[in-house]
Amino acid sequence: MTQNNIAREQRAKFSPTFLFMAVLFCTCLIISNLIASKVFVLLGITLPAAVIVFPISYILNDCLSEVYGYRRARLVIWMGFLMNFFVVLVTQLAILLPGAVFWTGDEAFRTIFGATPRATIASLLAFLAGSTLNAWVMSRMKVSQKGKNFWLRAIVSSLVGECADSLIFIPIMFWAMGAKAVITMMVCQVSAKVLYEIIILPVTKMVVTRVKRHEGMDIYDTNISYNPFKIRDI
Repeated sequence: MTQNNIAREQRAKFSPTFLFMAVLFCTCLIISNLIASKVFVLLGITLPAAVIVFPISYILNDCLSEVYGYRRARLVIWMGFLMNFFVVLVTQLAILLPGAVFWTGDEAFRTIFGATPRATIASLLAFLAGSTLNAWVMSRMKVSQKGKNFWLRAIVSSLVGECADSLIFIPIMFWAMGAKAVITMMVCQVSAKVLYEIIILPVTKMVVTRVKRHEGMDIYDTNISYNPFKIRDI
């Protein structure tokens, strides 16, 4: 069987599990951006409400890359990017609509959904770069290590992805605070998220193992294009 025929078979095979994970990943991304404006204090630490969905997002990100390979992970990442952009576009249009005279929630609506264009662009670009690099590192390390040391590639990929995310988002949003404050925020954010990845690693490993067994697949990305824009190559 030729490589093209194998690729066609893989595209033709419908996987409800993959579909569920892709939809859930996009939903988590959208939810995190919608609730991020609320902050709360836990054990003296101030956190955005988006941390609620962090556990699910991390597990899904690693699972998609590890089980289904870089090409399908790339597709899901772009789906998340486009769906989030669509939500942002619709909410901004809703803000522009004149409120009814009897409606008193306009100010609250703007507070929740009225993210600045700079914040929106920074968030979208940071997600796209960070998630793509996370999937790329997972894929390359899996091939080079012949599938061994999942724990290592999960940690390294998170470190690379979170560094890229922070390098894009934090300087764009907080550069006015000065270089020292920006660097401190970047180090703290990357350290906290990678530490979280390490803590939740046993759960991630369990989910990955069960999905591999259920799907009967364990993709190794050999002879593929890592071009992040080749979305149709699945």
